[in-house]
Order: sequence, then structure tokens, then C-alpha cells
Amino acid sequence: MTKDQKDNLFLLIKSLSKSEKRQFKLYVGRLGVNSDSKFLNLFNLLDKSNVYDETVILKSGIVKKQQLANVKSHLYKQILISLKLNPSHQNIRSQIREQLDFASILYHKGLYKQSLKILDKAKDVAIQNEEKNLAFEIVELEKIIEAQYITRSISTRADELAIQAKELSSLNVIASKLSNLSLQLYSIILKTGYVKNEKESEEVTKYFNDRLPKIKLAQLGFREKLWLYKAHLWYSFLLQDFLNCYRYAAKCVDLFSQYPKMVNLNPVFFLKANNYLLESIFFIKNKPKFTEVLSNLKSKVEGKSFPKDENVQALTFLYFNFHDINKHFIDGSFHEGLKLIPSIEKNLTQYQNRIDEHHKMIFYYKFASMHFGAGNNKECIKYLDKIISNKSLSMREDLLCFSRVLNLVAHYEAGLDYHLDTLLRTTYKFLIKMNELHEVQKEMIKFIKGLQDIYPHELKNAFIELHATLKQYEDHPFERRAFLYLDIISWLESKITNTPVDQIIKTKYLENYA
Repeated sequence: MTKDQKDNLFLLIKSLSKSEKRQFKLYVGRLGVNSDSKFLNLFNLLDKSNVYDETVILKSGIVKKQQLANVKSHLYKQILISLKLNPSHQNIRSQIREQLDFASILYHKGLYKQSLKILDKAKDVAIQNEEKNLAFEIVELEKIIEAQYITRSISTRADELAIQAKELSSLNVIASKLSNLSLQLYSIILKTGYVKNEKESEEVTKYFNDRLPKIKLAQLGFREKLWLYKAHLWYSFLLQDFLNCYRYAAKCVDLFSQYPKMVNLNPVFFLKANNYLLESIFFIKNKPKFTEVLSNLKSKVEGKSFPKDENVQALTFLYFNFHDINKHFIDGSFHEGLKLIPSIEKNLTQYQNRIDEHHKMIFYYKFASMHFGAGNNKECIKYLDKIISNKSLSMREDLLCFSRVLNLVAHYEAGLDYHLDTLLRTTYKFLIKMNELHEVQKEMIKFIKGLQDIYPHELKNAFIELHATLKQYEDHPFERRAFLYLDIISWLESKITNTPVDQIIKTKYLENYA
């Protein structure tokens, strides 16, 4: 039975670095009895294997079939314990938890004063590092101990702990509500993309306002402010209010300047904040600012002090490459951007277990759009097919829809019109099913459908007419979303003036933004 790298234990072993494998063997070898144990022999076998195959494991004689599940479970747990002991996986958060565990052990041994002393120090560290959930846990344990063993050293001790618990609980509730709101808004944009009409806009606005807790900004700490700004950020993204996206993304990034210790404690939040800022700048097409922010982010992340775990590596791969590509969409330098694709594709294989299908498909859409902008329509179709043929992708309906619209245009441009009727029918049915048929898409499909009845000498006028029709939607609050995925206006202008589409986009950038 082959699961081909989908087994959790196998994936964990393959994620280990050389030093982590060495430490694991030292950890299990600290007791001589483990040197020839089943779980260590299984570890060595899986470490040398390229794929997970239970048949090979059973043939090796290391373990019997009825024992395999238990041995795997034990090995998995031992690896995690070994990783927990590794200094590279320890941070302020794990150190506070460790002190909390020590204090709990001392409490159960009846050593109350020693337990309280450790808790008091751990609580100060937790509060200084904005770990309010842990601080609240510590206060709750302090209350239990004080209720059982009255120290009498401070007469107001009970009142102090009660007030402290109330304050921490209040801030934790606010952080929880804001993080829930932020996550729910993010879920909406992942599922359906930007709002499509007035009704959706009103629903999202009501949803946001109903769930936004009443707060006083001055009373909030780092974490509460971060979730507040992220909630506003996703709300603004949904409404395509990119100036407010920029405003709140900049606030998120500025928070890390105000709380510099948070960069190393929360590197993922730091990376995501900068990612949102770059996305916002991309949509407002300020390339100098975009290049500056991206350069600063790379310098910070590549510095010696920045955390370098696997999670951070996967995110930096995603964000650096997304924005290296986006840089070329701002000014239409598609031919230059094509050089990035081979390297990114190669690395996508390396990160295949840490990057979800959704992000892979975004890469493919960007590759397709890059090739379309450079005039390589058959290459564009190749990448779009990876998205269209992906039956497991249930996120980003808008991405799925615009992939099909771009596919139609690329087939027309490539001269592959022998089955254009079939493509038109399947695209139309898909858009109807997704409730995505809007004016821009209707006009595009109607135009491509009517191309077969247009004489060559009438083609230019047809492009001019479609351009005039679509131009009115360019600033429409809901229809303009179509142009964020596919710059149809520039494509039409390239057909009308017989100028490459990348040159049209570059000229517009220089006229409007440079």
C-alpha cells in the first residue's frame, strides 16, 4: 500500500534537517535499551526511503502489521519531544509555557511559595511580550494557589489578582472577537473574491459593523491592534477600497516598528503584514514605493537575526515570488518577468507539501497572464488548463471564472478557433453556475461569439465598439473587478492600434503613475 508522501509520520521525518535528525538519534540513544528499538529502526528506514510504502516496511521485518500503527504513533511522539527540546524551536512563548509547567509541578508538590515566585516572573515576561492568553492562565493558577495558601505578604493580593484577571480577560475577548472577524472576512474573499454587487456590499458592511467590538484604541496592545487593522484591511479588500487597504496594511507594518520585539516573536504576522502592504501598493500602481517596500522586506528577512524555520521559508518563497511577478504587471514588463517562471516552477515542487492548491493556482494564473501579456498565447493556455482542469479547487470562485474568460481570449489570439464554440458554451455554463455573469463578461462572450460573423476588414471597428462599451465599466464600483484579473481594455487598445499589449500597459503606466 503506497501513500506516496501523504503519511504524516513520513512527512514529518522528511521535514527534519540534518541537525534535527542527529539530535533525535542522540535523544533516543540516551538510554542504551533504545539503540535497537523498533521505532528507531523504523525511523532509519523511512529516512532512507523516497516514498512511504507499507509493503516495504513489513517486508523489512522491523515490525509486524498489527504493531505498525502503535510503533508509528510512538515514533511520531518521540520526534516531537526531540524537536521541542531543540533550542531552534524554543522562543519566549515556549519558555513561558515551560515556567508555567514548572510552577504547576511545584504547586502539586505543596511548594506554594516557590510556585508563586516562578509564576510572578513568568507573568511579567508574558505581559511584556504581549502574550496575554498565557498571562491570563498564570493569573488563574495564582488565584488557585492564593485561595489555598494565603501568603498574607500583601493584604490586597486577592483584589490585585481579580483586577488583573478581569483586565486580561477583557483584552483577550476583544482580541478573539477581532481575530474571528478578520478570519471570517478573509474566508469570504478566499471563497468568492471581491463583492459583486450592491446587495453583497451591503451584506458585507452589515456583517462587519455588527461584529466589530466597541473599543478604545489607547487601551489596546499590540495583538489587539493588529487584529483590528487586519479586520479593516480585509473589509477594504472586499470592497476594492485599495487606498484604505494601503492605510490599514501600513498601520500593521508600523506596529512592528512600535513593538520591535514582536518581529522575532511573530515572524509570520510580520511577513503577512508586509504582504498585505505590497498587495495594496500593487493595486494603486506605485512601482517606486512597491520596489522600496519589497527591497526593505527582503533585507530584513535575509538578515541574521530573522527566524529561519520551515514555515517562514515557505511564506518568504510565496511572498517574494508573488511580488517579484507583480512588479512586472505594474508597468507591463512581461518579457522581463518571464525569466522568473522556470525557477519558481522548480521550487514549487520543493515546497509542494507546504503550499496549498489555492496558492499554486494563483501562481499558474500569474504565469498565464504574464505569457498573455508577452504574446505567448499557447503558453498562456497551458497554465490556464492547470487551473481549469483542477477539480479539487473549491476556493476563489473569481479566479476560476476569469481563468475561463482569459482562456477564451487566448484561444482566439492563438488562432485556435476550431473548437471555440465548445469553449464558449462551457464557459457560459460555468459562469452561470457560479453566478458570475456580469456585464464585462457578457460583453466579452458576446463579442467572441460574434467574431465568426465579422469580415476581416470590419474587425477593427468591432474592437473599437467593444472598447467603448467596456470603458464605461472601468471605474464602476463592482464591474471594475474584472479588470483586476484581466486587463481587457489594454488588450483591445493593442488590437485597435496594432501595438503589443505590454507596450500599451507600459505607456499607460508612464503617463499616469511614473
